[in-house]
Amino acid sequence: MMITLADAAIAVLTTPEAADKVRLSRAFAADWREGRISEIGQGSPPNRPARPAHPELRHPKDMPKRGKGQSIANRIALLHAIAHIELNAIDLAWDIVARFRALPDGTTPPRAFYDDWVRVADEEAKHHALVAERLAHFGAAYGDLPAHDGLWQASEATAHDLPARLAVVPMVLEARGLDVTPAIIDSLTKAGDLDSVAVLEIILAEEVGHVAAGRRWFEQAARCLGQDAGPWWQQLVRTHFKGELKRPFNGLSRELAGLPSDWYEPLAAG
Repeated sequence: MMITLADAAIAVLTTPEAADKVRLSRAFAADWREGRISEIGQGSPPNRPARPAHPELRHPKDMPKRGKGQSIANRIALLHAIAHIELNAIDLAWDIVARFRALPDGTTPPRAFYDDWVRVADEEAKHHALVAERLAHFGAAYGDLPAHDGLWQASEATAHDLPARLAVVPMVLEARGLDVTPAIIDSLTKAGDLDSVAVLEIILAEEVGHVAAGRRWFEQAARCLGQDAGPWWQQLVRTHFKGELKRPFNGLSRELAGLPSDWYEPLAAG
């Protein structure tokens, strides 16, 4: 029986173990690229993706403070946090594929829409696997430490609205990754952990494309509704994102992703 892209997305979302999510994501992405999956289909994604028994999920304010990566313990904590972000990102990409069947004007998204989010899911799966390899190098594994649940809470708050999802998840939360990763790379470089640095450099380069995909389809949504994209994005962020954007910004990476400073600077703290 031929499966649809929606079937594939829901299969990943309902798979609990991280390694299985990675394996399925990469296989389904290859099937889509190579034409073995050709129909979009439809289905009902779960409100929350399946998760392994560990890590324990906590509110962000209840998470222990991490160091800056100089000690082995601090590096494990840092890599574990990144692995958790990447696992959430796999599910967030597949959730867009399964959940949103129409653009805001009611038209069916073009194939390019699905190409973008399947590619994002595939690259997030690759990122998780690369970080998991680094954790294994230190004798650790994903699930060993607690993790926060903030990313999926943001997705739940925007499950009803594709433009809001795009405004908050790729264009705020993933864009934040562009801002913080260079400092993490500097810290790991000082610690002499060049293998972890190489992984983070791959992640940083590819996350620019993920933010760009969010911006591209947000602007398409704005055109559908006759909205001025910049002010509308600011309005949606103020409505659906709790808190202010944090400086410092990685202006170069944000510019490469197509995020102009006059969009995000007015929302910044301080």
